[in-house]
Amino acid sequence: MSLDFEQARHFMVNHQVRPWDVLDPRVLDAMGAIFREDYVPSRYRRVAFADLALPLEHGEFMLKPVLEGRLLQALELAPTDDVLEVGTGSGYLTACLATLARDVVSIDIHADFVERARARFGATGLTNIRVEQADALAFDPGRSFDAVAVGGAVATLPQAFLPWLKPGGRLFVVQGHSPVQQAVLYRRTAQGHAVEEGLFETEVPYLVGAEPSPRFAL
Repeated sequence: MSLDFEQARHFMVNHQVRPWDVLDPRVLDAMGAIFREDYVPSRYRRVAFADLALPLEHGEFMLKPVLEGRLLQALELAPTDDVLEVGTGSGYLTACLATLARDVVSIDIHADFVERARARFGATGLTNIRVEQADALAFDPGRSFDAVAVGGAVATLPQAFLPWLKPGGRLFVVQGHSPVQQAVLYRRTAQGHAVEEGLFETEVPYLVGAEPSPRFAL
């Protein structure tokens, strides 16, 4: 029996994402407009809308839809915003960001993720996205952004991340030590300081190089 993707997408938005306190209509509309089934690995297409972190190559995962919804809502994106995404992954969240903002720069350390995402965006006509292969811990964008979405966890926030924000900019990241990590929103003040707001507990894989330092017991 074939799967009704439109019905499954509607169920994901209204019965998974919305009940998780994602109430921003622009976010819900964006997640309903992007065909998530086209971004998941083909073998997982039938479970594209499940409340699961779907495996990708290199030990990476797509975030759960509910987490993607909370991330998008927390960033409070305006149509005039410029966004940096750390961790392109499948490209689904990138497409949602591009639907909500003016311009998106997305970086990923894996070359095949970058090439695949570029092809997907070209096929779907999303022209306000630029995807680059880069290591986030060594990345210099040469500009600042209204919002930064970090798609993987960090043990502690790298010092280089906050300067990416314009005054008033917002950065979403999951930080801490597994199995208890916390989703956090940072806001950069006009004076260049960062105000931290804890949002909720979760667990996602670490960015490459941002894992906790090994602890050795005697």
